[in-house]
Parts: sequence; C-alpha cells; structure tokens
Amino acid sequence: MGLVVQKYGGTSVKDAERVMNVAKRITDTYKAGNDVVVAVSAQGDTTDDLIAKGMEINPNASKREMDMLLSTGEQISISLLAMAIEKLGFPVISLTGWQAGFKTDTHYGAARIKRIDTERLRSELDKRRIVIVAGFQGLDKYDDITTLGRGGSDTSAVALAAALHADVCEIYTDVDGVYTTDPRICKTAYKLDDISYDEMLELASLGANVLHNRSVEMAKKYNVKLSVRSSLNNNEGTYVKEVDQVEKMVVRGVTRDNDVARIALCGVEDTPGKAFVIFRMIAKNGISVDLIIQSIGSNGKKDISFTVAEAELEKTLELLEENKSTIKYNEIKWTKDVSKVSIVGAGMVNNSGVAATMFEALYDAHININMIATSEIKISVLVDRKDAERAVVAIHDKFLLN
Repeated sequence: MGLVVQKYGGTSVKDAERVMNVAKRITDTYKAGNDVVVAVSAQGDTTDDLIAKGMEINPNASKREMDMLLSTGEQISISLLAMAIEKLGFPVISLTGWQAGFKTDTHYGAARIKRIDTERLRSELDKRRIVIVAGFQGLDKYDDITTLGRGGSDTSAVALAAALHADVCEIYTDVDGVYTTDPRICKTAYKLDDISYDEMLELASLGANVLHNRSVEMAKKYNVKLSVRSSLNNNEGTYVKEVDQVEKMVVRGVTRDNDVARIALCGVEDTPGKAFVIFRMIAKNGISVDLIIQSIGSNGKKDISFTVAEAELEKTLELLEENKSTIKYNEIKWTKDVSKVSIVGAGMVNNSGVAATMFEALYDAHININMIATSEIKISVLVDRKDAERAVVAIHDKFLLN
C-alpha cells in the first residue's frame, strides 16, 4: 500500500498496557499492507527521572554525559515495544538513533539533524520488518551520542518520513488532534480537520503543545504530510499540510503562553542606535526577545519594554545590569505575572478588522492589554497572567463560534 511513519510519545507507551495497545495499532497498519517505521519517545516521566538522577550525582554534569544518560530512556521504549510486537507474531527490529543512521551536529542537548543514512532502514524494510526507532537521538562526527532537545521525537519522525519519502507521518499523542484552543481551558474548543504548515508553526511557537515547532518547520521544508491523532482511540485526527486558501477560516486558533516575563528599561537615552545596542547584546548571549514596545520619548529619554522566556529573565537582568553604563538607563522594571495570548490564521492577512475584533473581545471581558505584536498570520497581546484564561475564552468565542 505505502510507507507509513508513526510517532508515539511518552504517555502513549507509559506502561505495559499502553505498550501493547501501541503494538496492536502498529501491527494493524502493517497488516493493511504498509511498510511501517515508528519513532518512539521514552516512557512517561522517564526523561525527567533521568535528569533528576544526573542532578543528584552532579548538578554541573557536561552536556555530553547528560546526552549519554538521557538517550537510554528511548532505548528502553523501543526494546519493550519490539518485544510486544514479537509477542503478536510480527517481524520487527528495534534500532537506536545511530543504528538508524541519524547524523547530527555536535550541539549536545539540542543537536540538529544533518542527514539520515537510510541504508540500514531500507534493508530492514526490504525484509518486511516493522522498524522501531529511538526518537530524540543521533550520532555526531565524533561518534558521540547526541539528543535533539525538546520535541526531539517529533523531529525524528518527520526526518524519517522525509528521508524515506513516506506517504504520511502520523504523530500519535494523548489528544485527538489540533484544537482551536486548549479544550481544558475553553469548553467550546473544537478539533480542526486540517491546518496549514504556517498556521501550525505559529501555534506551536506560541504555546500550543501538540507539535514541536522544529518538526513543523521540517515537515513544511520537505512537504511531509502530518496527521496528529490520539493513540487512545480511533478518531480521525488533524492533517497538517498545504491547505487551499478557500478552505480557511480567518482565525484558526487561540493560544496562551505562560512562559513569558516582561522587562522595561526606563529612562533610556533617546539617541540613534540605542535599540540596536541593547538587542544586539541580548542576542549575542543567546537570548530571544519577543514583543517590543518603545515610547516616543521626551526630555531626551524613552522607555523600552520587551519580553523574554521566563527561564531567561534572570540572565537578561544580570546582562542589563552589567552593561548599565553602556546602555545608560535610569532603572529596570520587570514582572513574571504576565501571559501572551495570540490568534493565528492565514486568512487574517486579507481581512481587515481582525485586530479590532480581538481588542473588542478583551474590552468586553474587562481585560487590559499591556503589549501588542502583529504579523501576517498572528496577533499577540500581553495580558496579566490572572486574566489569561478568560482572555483565551473571550477571544475564542468571539471568533470561532460565529
């Protein structure tokens, strides 16, 4: 029939019952006449447990040794899943990332895939074996084990689908697909039948946790058709693909991101190139800045506000304090008690009034806006964290229930 790549996350294989459930799903796909390659994550909280073990021994362990440790989680998963498929009577082989031909750069803990040598994979498929591959890992030019960072198993699966020219890459998780917003927050959220790569990439980057943005970037680059669906039922999922413009709603989803901190530099000298100096310095230290607002200024001074990931707050504040004499500002103000709420939709670019409708929804809910950022397919606002969930519901119901 075709070649199907599947990916199962940690919750899908967290115990023996779920491992057998996944094995049954894989073998059903195989019995339908397909070649099947599967990328698997570590079971349940295994990766977190391994990190804790490492920290217990050495809180300052090298990233190389942490990769050596963390890669064992997926090795447990693939062997157990292969045993389950053997029990069901089907031909199967498990392969680590390096056995499967994953070649990466040397950035331990967040390695990038450079290529996949598919000779071993194709040899096993030619023998009509189901191939179970450890996600999240590869081998660098020094033959050292590397891990791909957050969402690495999603990226492994898409990379396999691209390298093997698979017909579809099925991402199995604990949700039915991609929803218009988080159904745990908004009871009126509903599942989308399909969504474009660009829309999914924005949703993933803005706090939706269904797919990691690196995997979506790769899927778009190599035109890999993705299907996001639940491993716990047989419901149709959501297809991520190039979607015809006529199919699109103006707004496709609403997201909330709590991993945000706001910093305000008050009384910055109002001279040319000051923003360049500040944000070049921050970028050189590997810190990503998101929303930015600069006041018009008066009396030769201006205020510059911006957001960073909450985990980067302390590092950013230290950097700004160390360089106060260069930047020349009066004081720093900061807060963690904010959230970013965003709407995404490729149809927004050709529809006027979208921003006004979003702001109206927040006004009706008596929610104040702290900062605003826009692009062709997204509008993001910063609100007080205590208002974030109400903001999501108000915006969602304003756009997506009409």
